[in-house]
Amino acid sequence: MALGFIKKIFSFRKDEPAASAAAPEAEDDLPEAIETLIVPDKLDHEDDEDPLAELAAQAESVAEFEHTIDAEPAAEPEEAVSLLAPEIEQYIQPVEPVDPIAPVERVLPAGFSSAADRTPEPLPIEPEKRRTWIERLRQGLARTSAQLSSQITSLFTKRKLDEQTLQDLEDLLIQADLGVETAMRIADTLSSERYGKDVSGEDVSRIMVGEITKVLTPVAKPLELDLAHKPHVILVVGVNGTGKTTTIGKLAAKLSRSGLKVMLAAGDTFRAAAIEQLHIWAERTGADIVSTKLGADAAGLAYEAYEKARASGHDVLIIDTAGRLQNKTELMAELEKIVRVLGRLDPDAPHTVLQTLDATTGQNALNQVEIFRNIAGVSGLIMTKLDGTARGGILVAISAKHKLPVYFIGVGEGIDDLEPFNAQDFAEAIAGLQSTNK
Repeated sequence: MALGFIKKIFSFRKDEPAASAAAPEAEDDLPEAIETLIVPDKLDHEDDEDPLAELAAQAESVAEFEHTIDAEPAAEPEEAVSLLAPEIEQYIQPVEPVDPIAPVERVLPAGFSSAADRTPEPLPIEPEKRRTWIERLRQGLARTSAQLSSQITSLFTKRKLDEQTLQDLEDLLIQADLGVETAMRIADTLSSERYGKDVSGEDVSRIMVGEITKVLTPVAKPLELDLAHKPHVILVVGVNGTGKTTTIGKLAAKLSRSGLKVMLAAGDTFRAAAIEQLHIWAERTGADIVSTKLGADAAGLAYEAYEKARASGHDVLIIDTAGRLQNKTELMAELEKIVRVLGRLDPDAPHTVLQTLDATTGQNALNQVEIFRNIAGVSGLIMTKLDGTARGGILVAISAKHKLPVYFIGVGEGIDDLEPFNAQDFAEAIAGLQSTNK
């Protein structure tokens, strides 16, 4: 831009006759004249002189400059500019454009930092520690153990062990749903050790743990799968509300995590909620599912599910069933039909019949096991809803009477709230003693 302006100066009065040679001192004044023209801020107003006089003086300098240029007509403007450019450019100071809106960046010296740049340190957050299985079991049976402990302590306060005390103890244990057989075993053992002596609540709890463990140890078994059968069929039965569908979902999660290919069959065709719930569990666990419309024949669905599972090479097929009341003959007959249909497809099917039991039902659970065992051939039990019940001792009574394997127990609704049954852990949780298992 500056060079263009100089170019115009060179061509100013170009067509006029050449003037006489410039005075020698004109060349010395060239830089000052150019600087004054290009950088007008150089005007000197310090002495408050008349601006018009200064402009006149500048005009005279320009006239002398033009006279110097015109003295050499042979030189074209472009050539003159190229010759003078190095001398001119040293007086031109490039000015960066300034954005009036942009904030001025402030840079602190070394050794300083801005408080605005400080990243606040996060508050330490304690990660929520998931309770161990035995902790959840103990909490689930807390009401059962608390009730037993308080009654036993009250019974043996300032009393020696005699016949009346032993009878009172048996009644107390039976009322706690431990069953007649277990209550008698505990009383007999206590009598043999402490008869005629002072007895504390700790003595009774210790003996109770030992006798309950003896009853439960033979039934605490793992669920055996015969994977030579494809699929291994597990039929899940039980009364409405005992947690069948949820238990199926938890079983599917365990099996799928181990790498087995699992299929679910929504055989509870009498409840739309049960079908929807099983679909949710299938999605959560990555299992396949076969279902049908509400009110359809459950035996037909079992047949279809088995054929699909066999054709696709599934390892395990878990079939849900409607929650049938054991006193409804027609409904129990339909359960028998499912068993017969599966038997035609595979003489050994169903390979496992699991019955879910609700711990809160107490003595009713004893009758349920007997009826379902006769109708469907129950081969093992899963006890659910142990959390928060005061009737957890019913599992001891059932085990003592029916001696069926207890595969799993459930404490809570979470996907991992189903664990293999351990006799000693259960006995210690009921008695309120700390677990001795490592």
